[in-house]
Amino acid sequence: MPGLAARQGAVSAIAAVLDRGRMFEETRFSGDPAERAEARALADLTLRRLGEIDTALAERVPKPPRAPVIHILRVMAAELMFRQTGPHAAVDLAVRQAKAGPGARLAGLVNAVGRRLAAEPPAPAKDAGWRNMAGWLWHRLGTDWGRERALAIAAAHLVLPPVDLSLRTPGDAEALAVELEAEALPTGGLRLAARPQISALPGYAQGAWWVQDAAASLPATLIPEPAGKRVLDLCAAPGGKTMQLAAAGARVTALDISEARMARLAENLARVGLEAGTVVADALDWAPETRFDAVLLDAPCSATGTVRRHPELPRRFEEGAAESLAKLTALQDRLLDRAWDWVAPGGCLVFATCSLLKAEGEDRARAFAARSGAERLPVTGPFATPEGDLRTLPDLWPERGGMDGFFAARFRRPG
Repeated sequence: MPGLAARQGAVSAIAAVLDRGRMFEETRFSGDPAERAEARALADLTLRRLGEIDTALAERVPKPPRAPVIHILRVMAAELMFRQTGPHAAVDLAVRQAKAGPGARLAGLVNAVGRRLAAEPPAPAKDAGWRNMAGWLWHRLGTDWGRERALAIAAAHLVLPPVDLSLRTPGDAEALAVELEAEALPTGGLRLAARPQISALPGYAQGAWWVQDAAASLPATLIPEPAGKRVLDLCAAPGGKTMQLAAAGARVTALDISEARMARLAENLARVGLEAGTVVADALDWAPETRFDAVLLDAPCSATGTVRRHPELPRRFEEGAAESLAKLTALQDRLLDRAWDWVAPGGCLVFATCSLLKAEGEDRARAFAARSGAERLPVTGPFATPEGDLRTLPDLWPERGGMDGFFAARFRRPG
């Protein structure tokens, strides 16, 4: 049945996220390339709009069925509410899924709900952003940024993000922008107008660029005059910042705890024709032979700054969010202290997280400065805060399609 494999893949992916706490990247989508792409798009849409979908279903099914039927209903609702899929096709495919699995006895319920949704679609939700945001994240953003800013961030999360590219040779930006029909960004990268097959684009095989959100490219630029310097990139995989630094002439050592992710980093370096030393190790156990001129620590975090790219991410933390965040901030403190030991006199440490939460950004930098006595090296430019840090949020650049949320602070070791 055309379309059935994609819907089954979407339901499996949603179950992996909501029932087992996994990311889409950890899910194997079955079928041919087109079916896998369709399954991913449906799962993405369903989780991006989960709040509205679950509200609509609750109004029609007071006692929601268990998985997998609830997930079948969610994907069907996503199609009917936000994709304008033909009602007959969306309902028929959902019913076929139910009949083929352990929820066969509820196929009639799926059919009835689908028909009612098609006949009486829900009215467009006001403030749809916050209605679709995980409750724990909405609370945190409101506390950190205030209601109005939190609403703007939530609205930005509903928009499918564009694809940004970082360039191996910045001087090629003008020519590549024309060839790729892309927009040249103030950060030095390019933004594609569509979401094409990346590996088929001009310059990919030649290693002229790599995919990297504009915000994610900013922390590496905070290392002053990197050419010729020994730079340690901690938690480096999959290697966007490593490639930036190597392209700028730095002698880079890239370290990450994951062997699989470091293998991907090595593949990326090979494709773009850049070199860097690589180390697979736990930064808390590893020690270098000599100190570095600069250390870039893009620390493990909640990754809430990337929700617009990964709508499944906050759903993994619905239970135990506070405990998970406490563990992450404790790890960030330990990594900061460890990294500081490896900065040579006169060198700098850049601390970054792809988080929207001040607990993982501003608060960590402030606490580190207080206990270490490190000298703050203020950041300047359009994304600089009054305290001299770097901060981006998803609602920035709305006319361009937004950007990821990042925090970065810079410290100098005296000497």
